[in-house]
Amino acid sequence: MALINVAAREIHCKIVYYGPGMSGKTSNLQYIHSQVPKDTKGELLSIATETERTLFFDFLPLDLGKVRGFQTRFHLYTVPGQVLYERTRVAVLNGADGVVFVADSQRHKMRENIASLQELAENIKKQNKNFREFPVVLQYNKRDVPGALPVEKMDEFLNPAALKLGWQRYEAQATSGPGVFDTLKAISKLVISRL
Repeated sequence: MALINVAAREIHCKIVYYGPGMSGKTSNLQYIHSQVPKDTKGELLSIATETERTLFFDFLPLDLGKVRGFQTRFHLYTVPGQVLYERTRVAVLNGADGVVFVADSQRHKMRENIASLQELAENIKKQNKNFREFPVVLQYNKRDVPGALPVEKMDEFLNPAALKLGWQRYEAQATSGPGVFDTLKAISKLVISRL
């Protein structure tokens, strides 16, 4: 839930990048951090180990201007995608205002994408929130990888018309930037529209 500090005229919103291991969550934050002006961002914190890129989370406070006279600050987090870190994902997701689900476009990663999305739904429900109404934007990452699944096939598994979720989805290459800011803008607008 967004934190509103009336005295300081600030709104703090939390966006979590969620998805399977090595799908590009950390790469998204690294790219955003490298591109935004210094006066609009905080320090990018990342905890990496020998075997995992992100053990806990990345945190990037990003100033995106004013809404109705309030300074809006987005705090971007990633969760570790590896299966054994489920408790950490639950903790990082707590209090989120929106989620970017980063899916790996490689064919052999689809089962991991589906399992991670199902886990996200369960974790949001555990927080007494309605998953169908929760702000979610899909990012189909690694579109530059040879043999990437067609977008229509990604939709079939992750955003099926039959479920009528109608999530916005963006193609991306998180390491080089295409689609990264489109995704961030979309989730930011969804979060702000709910304030």
